[in-house]
Amino acid sequence: MKTKLATATLAATLLSTAPLLQAEPTRFQVDDEHFSMVFEVMHIGYAPVMGMFREVKGEFVYDEQTGELSSGELAFKANSVFSNHGKRDDHLRNKDFLNTRRHKDITFTVTGFKRTGDNTGIVTGDLTLLGKTNPVDVDVTLNKADVYPFGHEEYTLGLSASTVIKRSDWGMTYGIDEGMVGDEVVLRFAFEAIKD
Repeated sequence: MKTKLATATLAATLLSTAPLLQAEPTRFQVDDEHFSMVFEVMHIGYAPVMGMFREVKGEFVYDEQTGELSSGELAFKANSVFSNHGKRDDHLRNKDFLNTRRHKDITFTVTGFKRTGDNTGIVTGDLTLLGKTNPVDVDVTLNKADVYPFGHEEYTLGLSASTVIKRSDWGMTYGIDEGMVGDEVVLRFAFEAIKD
C-alpha cells in the first residue's frame, strides 16, 4: 500500500512539474542602442581598415534550458557603413563594394546552432550580401543573462560573436588582384538582446 501511495505521489509530482521541464523558447529583440558590428579588412598589407554598420535590427528565438536557437535574423542597413573617413565611406557604398543603391540590406538568417560549451556555441546561418547568399559559421559567447540593473529592467542576454568571410564569395572582388584590399573580412559582433 505504501509503495502504491509513493508511486502515485511521485507521478503526481512529475505531472505537476512537467511544464517546468519542457522547452520554453523565448523571443529576444536585439537592443540597437547596445549593438556593435565591426569589420576589419587589410589595406595594401600595411594595416587593417576598421569600420562598422551603424543601423541594425534583429531578433531570435532561444531556449536557455535546452540551449536551442530555433530561429533568428539580423538586418544591417548597408548605407549605414562607417569607417571614419567620408570619401572612403562613399566608395564603400558604390558598386565596387556594397552597391547600396541596389542592395539596401545585408541580412544574416539563422539556420542552426551547436553548443560547444557552457556559454559558447556555433551559429550557422545564411549571409545575404549583394543579392547573393552563402552559409556562414559564427562563434558565439553568452557573456551574461540577467535582469538589467537599471533603465528598462528587463531580462537581457549579452553576447559576443565573430567570424571570418571572404568577400569574393559574394562577388565583391575590387582591389584583390592588385593587393590593394584584402579578400578576408573579420567580423566581430557585441550586443545585448532583451526578452520579449
